Amino acid sequence: MNAERIVRIVAGTFVMLSLALGAEASPLFVNSNFLWFTAFVGANLFQSGFTSFCPLNNILAKFGIKGGSC
Repeated sequence: MNAERIVRIVAGTFVMLSLALGAEASPLFVNSNFLWFTAFVGANLFQSGFTSFCPLNNILAKFGIKGGSC
């Protein structure tokens, strides 16, 4: 598995989890402030599309996981 797939999996997991914890209609609702985390992940994905800078990708590279096309 390459770094891009891992980044997409982690980002998707964070978005789904923060939506489940932040949406009042969810049975897992804790606090609506979890939606700010959803916005942060989305903004990070948006900027990384333009700048190719992704903190998680850099962390994965330090662990020896190679990047590659999906």
